[in-house]
Amino acid sequence: MVGSFEFEAEKRTTTGKGEARRSRRLGKIPAILYGGGGEPVQLYLTHHRVSKALQNDAVYSHVLTLRYEGKEEKAILKALQRHPSRPIVMHMDFQRVNEKDKLHVHIPLRFINQETSVGVKKGGVVSHALVEVEVVCLPQDLPEFIEVDMARVDIGELVHLSDLKAPTGVELAELTHGAANDRTVASIHTVRTTDTEE
Repeated sequence: MVGSFEFEAEKRTTTGKGEARRSRRLGKIPAILYGGGGEPVQLYLTHHRVSKALQNDAVYSHVLTLRYEGKEEKAILKALQRHPSRPIVMHMDFQRVNEKDKLHVHIPLRFINQETSVGVKKGGVVSHALVEVEVVCLPQDLPEFIEVDMARVDIGELVHLSDLKAPTGVELAELTHGAANDRTVASIHTVRTTDTEE
């Protein structure tokens, strides 16, 4: 993994919709930390600091550090609720991380060599069927992304999950359930043209 993300938080002692609304007016985000064999902890995070961190897509696929009341806990961001029409984060769910327990995390796919692929050179167009995949791994093995190399893909060819090269210690979750789950990740197809001549 590259870089690290740290969030200062404060413990929340009251709950409810009214309290959540009041906290948001004060620039705070209600959050919960759960799992990992510990009790759920209600927290507040500072909205402007979270918004700044969320500008980096890597925050969604990294082990984060939460600090509150002198404690420091490792966690991953499991869910994020945004306001439907305003740039406001409404709520965040964090799951504790134990270095000995495997994680199930969705991470982005990074497509490379698309413009120079065999099929595109022949006039084909790249189509993405997936933009992220769920991986299973220990926290220390969690990758920031998985590359999809399109260099040798020709027109009419498909890239499947089984074609991806996951880092050591990382499994693709769907493939652990059998070959029937070997979904298409990307393809290159010809451009369909419409005859407009009369």
